[in-house]
Amino acid sequence: MNNVATIILAAGKGTRMKSDLAKVLHPLLGSPMLSYAIALSLNEVKAEKTIVVVGHQADQIEKKFADSRIEFVRQDEQLGTGHAVL
Repeated sequence: MNNVATIILAAGKGTRMKSDLAKVLHPLLGSPMLSYAIALSLNEVKAEKTIVVVGHQADQIEKKFADSRIEFVRQDEQLGTGHAVL
């Protein structure tokens, strides 16, 4: 592990996608989009801590990506990317 933490912002609704499915759960080449960012953090960066900020459909995202190496943080009110990191 590196002395590195990653923060993956995954709280958005994806309204421009015109879908009921959370943006990060949409498949890309057969896997949910979020899976690529998580794999990069865990397997390539080997981050000491991987934090995923969730909001819209948080329960579904947490269930889909349940892993003891991932910490989920809920952003109940989406006020932009800067707010998500705080």
